[in-house]
Amino acid sequence: MRLLLTTFSLQDLRHHPWRSAAAVVAVMLGVALAFAVHVINASALDEFSQAVRAVNGQPDLELRAMQGSLPEALYGQLATHPQVARASPVLELSAVARAVPQPPTTQAPQANPSTPGAASASASASASASASASASPQRTALRLLGVDALLLPGMAPALMPRLWPREDRLALFAPATVFLNAAALQALGLPATPRNPAESVPYILLQAGLQELPVRVAGTVAAGGAPLAVMDIGAAQDLWGRAGQLSRIDIQLQPGTDRSAWQQSVRALPGWPGQLVFAQPGDAAQRISNLSRAYRVNLTVLALVALFTGAFLVFSVLALSVAQRAPQFALLAVLGATPRQRLALVLAESAVLGLVGSTAGIALGTALAATALQLLGGDLGGGYFSGVQPALQWSATAALAYGVLGVLAALVGGWWPARAAQALPPAQTLKGLGVASAQAGRSMVGVVLIAAGALLTRVPPVAGIPLAAYVAIGLLLVGGIALLPWGMAWLLHRLQPLAARHALTLLALERARRMRGTAAIAVGGVVASLSLAVALTVMVSSFRGSVTQWLDAVLPSPLYVRSALNAPGSDAALLPAGFAEAVAQLPDLERTQPLRASPVQLDATRPALMVISRPLGPDPARNLPLVGDALPVPAGRTGVYVSEAVVDLYGVRPGMEWPALSKSFSPLPLAQQTQPAIFLIAGVWRDYARQSGAVVMDRAVWLQLTGDARTSDLALWPREGADLEALQQSIRAVAAAIARGAVDKGGAPAAAGASPASESTAMTTTRSTSTSAATSTATSTSMSADSATALVEFVSSGTIRERSLRIFDRSFAVTYWLQAVAIGIGLFGVAASFSAQILARRKEFGLLAHLGLTRRQILAVVAGEGAAWTGVGAVAGVLLGLAVSVVLVHVVNPQSFHWTMDLEVPLWRLLALSLAVVASGTLTAWVAGRAAAGSDAVMAVKEDW
Repeated sequence: MRLLLTTFSLQDLRHHPWRSAAAVVAVMLGVALAFAVHVINASALDEFSQAVRAVNGQPDLELRAMQGSLPEALYGQLATHPQVARASPVLELSAVARAVPQPPTTQAPQANPSTPGAASASASASASASASASASPQRTALRLLGVDALLLPGMAPALMPRLWPREDRLALFAPATVFLNAAALQALGLPATPRNPAESVPYILLQAGLQELPVRVAGTVAAGGAPLAVMDIGAAQDLWGRAGQLSRIDIQLQPGTDRSAWQQSVRALPGWPGQLVFAQPGDAAQRISNLSRAYRVNLTVLALVALFTGAFLVFSVLALSVAQRAPQFALLAVLGATPRQRLALVLAESAVLGLVGSTAGIALGTALAATALQLLGGDLGGGYFSGVQPALQWSATAALAYGVLGVLAALVGGWWPARAAQALPPAQTLKGLGVASAQAGRSMVGVVLIAAGALLTRVPPVAGIPLAAYVAIGLLLVGGIALLPWGMAWLLHRLQPLAARHALTLLALERARRMRGTAAIAVGGVVASLSLAVALTVMVSSFRGSVTQWLDAVLPSPLYVRSALNAPGSDAALLPAGFAEAVAQLPDLERTQPLRASPVQLDATRPALMVISRPLGPDPARNLPLVGDALPVPAGRTGVYVSEAVVDLYGVRPGMEWPALSKSFSPLPLAQQTQPAIFLIAGVWRDYARQSGAVVMDRAVWLQLTGDARTSDLALWPREGADLEALQQSIRAVAAAIARGAVDKGGAPAAAGASPASESTAMTTTRSTSTSAATSTATSTSMSADSATALVEFVSSGTIRERSLRIFDRSFAVTYWLQAVAIGIGLFGVAASFSAQILARRKEFGLLAHLGLTRRQILAVVAGEGAAWTGVGAVAGVLLGLAVSVVLVHVVNPQSFHWTMDLEVPLWRLLALSLAVVASGTLTAWVAGRAAAGSDAVMAVKEDW
């Protein structure tokens, strides 16, 4: 076999190098894209996991509240527990930071926003400072951790502050002092250490809401990952007005303590709050892995479409090669080569093509992954790993797996040409008769495969992955292609009466009908590629149409105002309490609608649920894109509306009560909250923005349960004829006035986001005189007018819709390229098949020439056959594509991302796509037939039979 490869097969490669190179490139691209996607995702997930381990440290358990913060009293209760070796309190905050060249100077108190004329004064100050605003440094989203430095060495050593030279060791506990990791220093443009002793330490401004808080940078921390700042927990509580509040408590148990038993014993303690959850240290990394798994798998499957089409290209190349070398294969058979040896020889050729392509694909995929990690980080568009800058994580096992996948794809593509070489009749082939018309496959096989595919669509996903649906799509494609001979015979038979009086048309249709087995092989690639193109087109069109309708439903107002900070979902981007009420009093506004989005952690193993509070009114169906009707809410119950993802992830249904959500809003000790509501699922709504699920409740219920009046954004309905530019300036003036008023009256807690309940708790807590004085000095610096007005931005609903659809189109642009590549490879297969058959039909064309057909007429017959074959293939491809699109829309998307969409078929686009395929197939057949209509075809009749 090796001798045949190095002589017989190598000679063909030398004569047709570009043909084999095309197959190698197809396999290489398929393997490279799939392997690059795997490497990027694996690198990002590994980097994220390392960052989580560095930040969370080495606790046995983490204690968190489902919603809101923990009372500090719980820390003392756990720290003194006999089975707890060490307990570390942590306050997690988020802000947007920018570096300043020198310590900010204090300013005199400004007018209170409620004072008459304050808005106009603020507007004037804003206008006068516009020049300096343009020069402000770029803002960076920053995660801030308040920790106890004395506990860090044994709990989270990567967070231990490392003091810069000349810094006093007590700077670890100093107020308004932070320590940055390498990512934060780089993002803020700060040096890793002061360059010389005379250089002053840098300052940064932490922005939250409409407030800026200056802090001093005194050193670094070793933790990697996204930009991070660490400071003393007491200083953080004072700076942000969060006295008495914690975000989590890290717990290390005594050696030999059983975690589960200890958790049960703690939950059984008298007065233990029910809305607390214990989490494992690795739960955060596992949550992001679970959340992104469906996205990563779907992206990999999409990348493997190139490998799928590469298998068809291998099929086309080898089919053409076997047809051209048919006399040589026949001679090998006469010389003693058995059919099994001929089969093995062609399979070996396909394996060599796959091996070379896979090897090159692994190298190219590694280079693509390295380039993407440098340019894009670890985020490929899903937003799961945004801000992560991972190092390349290359796995030999993964490389071997994807390499084997490429070889298998090449072997699958080479199987049918190998079977043709095996079944080749030596005597007839040496006489130039070629192979008899292939027999149509059994139609029952296709029916069974399609039926099996239909049944698999009913199988639930495995670990959130629609594996059965992917197999169902493959079975539908193979079953549809298996039925292609039967469909071609049936359709062409119906067309025969139309061509009864046209000899050339009848000749083309009759041969296409009688050679339906060969035709099915020829256009099988077109059917498979066109069906995938149709399925993707219908899926994208359906998704886009549903997203457009959803945007119309969730964007009812013409104008929105929100924080200008680029930190979606962060507390730093919340507008402070009182802002919505102040804006609502402006005379140019007809009405406003505040919206608040806040995460709730019901299960430590699942991503946080987003709770959205907004005014719902008496008819929630007018304000939400409900799926089905809203249920009436009985007395004593509080109606909430869940997204489709919540139904799948948490198993709730309309009409059910949700005790877990009620428990998350149960009152904590010393929190001064009312009794929790009993939530009832009153309806399900469609949400394309939050894959992990969202719950909508009325804003009045949210305020009653939490007392937190901050807002994420504010919908505005201007009065008819109102000057929008003047209205925006008035709202900016309100923002500036609120910012200065909060600072003047010591309102850092309110501006930073503390609820009224937490403010009263904070005022009852005292700190040391030095800490309070230093914090007062730091927070007394008021924000400049230009900075305040720059922290709000306005956007129209049309702009949001246009931007969202632009992002949508850009995200799915790759599918159009994949469609073009798939169809191009399918047409190449048609060309290869026609070329292969024409080589065996030279005597047939020579006989037609002797019977009086001109060269033009022979080409017309060949083109007619191509039109008939690709026409039937286009019909089959569209029908099969529509069936696959139903699986994508109604099975794959709901199982992967937990949302549904309405099927929308773009008829004109599919018609244009089909006509383009038929025209291209006809032209391809005509080009392939030009060589057959030459003088060599006439001379072929003289050959010895």
